[in-house]
Amino acid sequence: MHNFERISAAQAKDKLAQDGITLVDIRDESSYQASHIKQARHIDNQSLPDFLAVADKSSPLIVSCYHGNSSLSAAQFFTEQGFEQVYSLDGGFEGWKQAYPDLCT
Repeated sequence: MHNFERISAAQAKDKLAQDGITLVDIRDESSYQASHIKQARHIDNQSLPDFLAVADKSSPLIVSCYHGNSSLSAAQFFTEQGFEQVYSLDGGFEGWKQAYPDLCT
């Protein structure tokens, strides 16, 4: 059972236009540095504790990975940490990059 929602790149784009949305990228550091969604914040095992300590768990959180697979378990993890609105980006960064290459760094 999960307490998050899977969303398309188009739905994520609409949500990112709203204030207070956080987008986290859970890919490895080198992939993130090579290119990422412009609003994405990189989260890895080292930065996760700090992120959890300061994050507003009542604000929506979108989780992005490579292709939308790893973000499913990460989204579940964030719901278990008390985040109220969690979304997993279907297609991950690769799907986003195909749909919105101009919104990537």
